[in-house]
Amino acid sequence: MRVWDAVAEVLRLEGAQQLFCYPSTPLIDACASVGIKPYICRQERVGVGMADGFARVTSGRQTAVFAMQSGPGSENAYPGIATAYADSTPVLLLPQGLPRERSSLQPNFDSARAFSAVTKSFERVTAPELTIPALRRAFHQLRSGRPGPVMVEIPSDVGAADCGDKVDYRPIGTLRSAADSSDVDRAVGYLAEAKRPLILAGAGVLYAEAWDELKELAMTLAAPVATSAGGKSAFPENDPLSIGVASLTAGDHTVDLFRRADLIFAVGASLTRGSILTPNVPIGTKLIHTTNDPRDIGKSYFVDCGLVGDARLVLRQVLDALRGRRIARTVDEVGGEIRQARAAWLDRWRTRLESASVPIDSYRVISEFMSLVDPAKAIVTHDSGSPRDQLLPFYVATQPHGYLGWGKSHALGTGVGLAMGAKRARPEQLCVHFMGDGAFGMTGLDLETAARTGLPTLSIVFNNSAMAVEQNSMARSHELFGARSLTGDYSEVARALGLHSERVDKPGDIAAALRRGRDATEAGKPALVEFITADELAFSNFFELGR
Repeated sequence: MRVWDAVAEVLRLEGAQQLFCYPSTPLIDACASVGIKPYICRQERVGVGMADGFARVTSGRQTAVFAMQSGPGSENAYPGIATAYADSTPVLLLPQGLPRERSSLQPNFDSARAFSAVTKSFERVTAPELTIPALRRAFHQLRSGRPGPVMVEIPSDVGAADCGDKVDYRPIGTLRSAADSSDVDRAVGYLAEAKRPLILAGAGVLYAEAWDELKELAMTLAAPVATSAGGKSAFPENDPLSIGVASLTAGDHTVDLFRRADLIFAVGASLTRGSILTPNVPIGTKLIHTTNDPRDIGKSYFVDCGLVGDARLVLRQVLDALRGRRIARTVDEVGGEIRQARAAWLDRWRTRLESASVPIDSYRVISEFMSLVDPAKAIVTHDSGSPRDQLLPFYVATQPHGYLGWGKSHALGTGVGLAMGAKRARPEQLCVHFMGDGAFGMTGLDLETAARTGLPTLSIVFNNSAMAVEQNSMARSHELFGARSLTGDYSEVARALGLHSERVDKPGDIAAALRRGRDATEAGKPALVEFITADELAFSNFFELGR
């Protein structure tokens, strides 16, 4: 048995049913031989995104793996890995490395040096007999503690070597811990005393699958719940206590309640100050912070009470300790306040959400999409830039993992891979990504992967023929040389790649085009609907919570 065959057998034992990959690496054939289907992308960063989306939707409980060749393959995968690292996504990366004698020679790409900065752990297998121990350590890293990408590089000469006639390996479980009971008691005392507590839920709630406990806590405290961009969908946004996402953009009511809170309970959030997608905790607000990574506690703020542990276990501890405590607020009172404030915010945006202007207003597309799609049967994601900033506060996510929010590392074009990975994980769901013309230019050709591999996603392209966010920073260069201008007919490109595609330039045609796109995916064909939109900058409370 070669080392590659042993790796494939370990993946099979760990439950991997697919290998996201790009040639050439012998692991592809080795995995195929044990029944693991290859999903071959067009470029490595999209393949990493596919594994990333799969991992997010399955809460990291199913093996998400990407394999690539040495040198250029690893180099092209870097932005996808950086995004997974920034968003703490548990992806196993298995690059083929250069032969051992060449791995440290200049100017060869040095994976150990390059990837140590953007992986939770990196290990190079230097001898055949070290393969199984390296994989055991890798899966422990994937399954426990703060999630993140883990890399095991196998030099080509090691991969081809013999490693015996059987694999001595057993699957790795998940290790979880709860918080110190005295810290829980102190936190509960603060929660019971607070007049206006607010819960901020991050992606850790989704990975811990703690959404039921989160909802129970919100009801017990009668507390509003906001989410970070990564935590969007951890709490149903049609619940009376939801105030939506507190991120780069947010609703008026979200900003107001966030700033008026006298206590913020951050659950499963890193609270990384300075990240444009993470809200800043107002000065003077009491802060309880729970995360499974102790490095997050006190990283950006003085913390009144830190709880280190798995979000689900910690929330259950808090709920048990709250039992019998009297809370003066009621869900009806707080929910009524939220409902009125949210309605006033939506009224302020009504003209944009119902706009009949030409070129099409992007908010009209978002509104029509929300009227058409059942969020309980859809997984929605975005790309960087305007589509993300417009969509985040308005789309109402109602099921866990029904929205994949990301963006701490701004790799334009990431949404294409995420949507395909989500579709692989949940084929019964409508998997949609919103993107701009800039993002299409980065990764649009990989929509052919969706057609070729049977992953029928729906792509919604806002084509304003410009880099809109750069209006201010590139004003002079655009005036002199048209520097912000972009061109292209993306529906024609999509049609050539095997997708159902349409181009829409009239507001009255939006709903029907979206419906046909959705129907095409249900029939098994990926679809792209391109909307000719206005070159404008209008976002709800842009960066207000980042100040």
